[in-house]
Amino acid sequence: MNLSKWYQLIKPNFRFYKDGFFEFPFLANTPELFIESTVKSPGSRHVSEDQVVYRNNPFVNGEMHYRKIDDGLWLTITNIKFKYDTVIKSSYSKDIPSDHYSITFTVFDSEVKLQNVFIDKVPFQNKFWSFKKPGTDVGACFYKGSKCQFYIYYISPSWFEKHVPLDALDAKIPFKRFLDSSKGFISYQDIVPNAEVLSHEILHTFKTFKNDPFNSTILKAQTLSILSTFFKNVFNDSRTDNYQELSSVDYSKITKCELMISKQLSKPFIGIDALAKALNISSSKLKMDFKSVYGTSILQYNIDKKMELARHLTLNTTMQIKHIAKEVGYESSSKFSATFKKKHGKLPSELRSGSLVD
Repeated sequence: MNLSKWYQLIKPNFRFYKDGFFEFPFLANTPELFIESTVKSPGSRHVSEDQVVYRNNPFVNGEMHYRKIDDGLWLTITNIKFKYDTVIKSSYSKDIPSDHYSITFTVFDSEVKLQNVFIDKVPFQNKFWSFKKPGTDVGACFYKGSKCQFYIYYISPSWFEKHVPLDALDAKIPFKRFLDSSKGFISYQDIVPNAEVLSHEILHTFKTFKNDPFNSTILKAQTLSILSTFFKNVFNDSRTDNYQELSSVDYSKITKCELMISKQLSKPFIGIDALAKALNISSSKLKMDFKSVYGTSILQYNIDKKMELARHLTLNTTMQIKHIAKEVGYESSSKFSATFKKKHGKLPSELRSGSLVD
């Protein structure tokens, strides 16, 4: 299908984004409506017996698996590659109730350029979780060539009430204060240990569902395990946000900010003021919007990503620790090691020796 024909088909729900991103809305009232709208979108091929939708059009290429896990609980798993700079935004039909919460685990594949003469660049992943209240408008930007995975759990209020023990928790817990606030969504970094491995196990169960009569039970157990870990760790989160709804988030600028950070992990942090100037946004709004989207401050996000890159280099290369320190912008090996241990619980040398033993 050529670009002009595609545009005519989706024109009622499509516009060119002012900052150079194509914008696509998705119907988010209910999981069933989201799945139906994906099935009916141009360039999609639906294999109903496998509950999967294959998508290949001028803008994206990938697949979406979907399944009802329990009464009031659905899961969609999307693997997708973007062919153009694209904004994906939630959209709601006014005549259809919207009462589902959603929990999204997102994985972005990318590459980080290094200064090392022997290793030019390494694969790297950005991962984060978000929790969204019913009817909340959210959006995310993706650059051309981005490869992403989305695990979206749709939860009805009745399922939420049955499985999440809110009444047994202190009212001062940040997550409960968030639920009572006007803010519509909240994000977390690394809130579920080993989330990618656990999610891939769930995807494997999706793909082999018809092969084993116990897969329905297995899938429910896998899903409950990852969601219970998510909520348990969320309840222990001690952030101090006031949870007041912010002004409209400029997702394209926040995405560009994250990209600038991720591409400069091997250099010292350029500073928030420099980022704000490059993005033509005030430092205060940049800080607020970034924390709203990524669940942490820009400075802490930069440190966390440097330490994730350092962990990857420690486990997957033979680079000396002092060279890894310099690769993530630390001139002091001792300061690097202290920061690394604070993030990962072990010194780089301990992590590397432990992996060799394993």
